[in-house]
Amino acid sequence: MSSSLTFCKLIGTPFSTFTRTIALGLHYKGIPFEQLRTPPQSDLAFQHHPFGYLPSLVIESKSKDGKWFTLSESQAIARYIERVAPEPPLELSDAEAGELGVLEEKVFEMAIMIGTWLRAGFPALEGGVIKPYVKAIDEDKDPASVTPSKDDQGVVNAKQFLDKIESRMVPDAKFAFGSHPTWADFFLFPLLDDLRAIPAWEMIASEKMREWITNMDKLEAVFKTKPGTLSAGASP
Repeated sequence: MSSSLTFCKLIGTPFSTFTRTIALGLHYKGIPFEQLRTPPQSDLAFQHHPFGYLPSLVIESKSKDGKWFTLSESQAIARYIERVAPEPPLELSDAEAGELGVLEEKVFEMAIMIGTWLRAGFPALEGGVIKPYVKAIDEDKDPASVTPSKDDQGVVNAKQFLDKIESRMVPDAKFAFGSHPTWADFFLFPLLDDLRAIPAWEMIASEKMREWITNMDKLEAVFKTKPGTLSAGASP
C-alpha cells in the first residue's frame, strides 16, 4: 500500500454503526490504527467532535512538530482516506464507471442516502427497527412480545428504504457497484449486519440483499470489525 496515512486513531465504540464503516475502510486498505473505544456524548467524543458524535479520526501529521489533526463525520473521513490511500480502491475508476454505465459519484450518493436522508438509511433501520428491539431485550422483555410484524411502520419504512437502495445497485454484481467493495458497501454493511441480528431481518431482507451480505461476510475487514457489534452479541 502506498499511502501518506501511516497511522491514525479512530474514536468510537465498535457498536457504533459508522465507526465500524471507517474501521472497515482502514482494515481493507491495510492502514494501521488504534481504536479508542468510547460511546457518543462521552468526554472523549466531545474532545474530537463538537457535538460528541462518532466517529472521529485523529491523524498524525508528517510535519516536524508532530502535530495531530482531527477529522469528524464519517463521509468526510471516508473521502479523506480515499484521497490519501487510494489503493486498494473503494471508489469507481473512470473505466469501471464507464463500463457499468454510472457516474463515479454514485458511490457517495448511496453513502449519503444511507447515512442522512430523512426516514432512510440510519433513521429507518436503526431508529425504526433495530434500536427499539434491542432496548426491549435489554429491559428483559420477552423477544416474542417485541418482535415487529411485517405491517409495523418501522418494518415498512425499512423495507422501502432497502428496496430503493437495491434498485440503485448494479444488477447481478457481487457488491453494490461491481466486483469489488466500495464505500457504499461499507456504509450499508454495519446497518444490515445489525438488522440481521434481530427477527425483523427475515421480513425485510430480499434475496439480493442476502446474497450481497454473504459476499461481504467473506471480506477480512468484516471479520476484523465484528467483535463488539450487535451481531456478535454485544450491547451498547
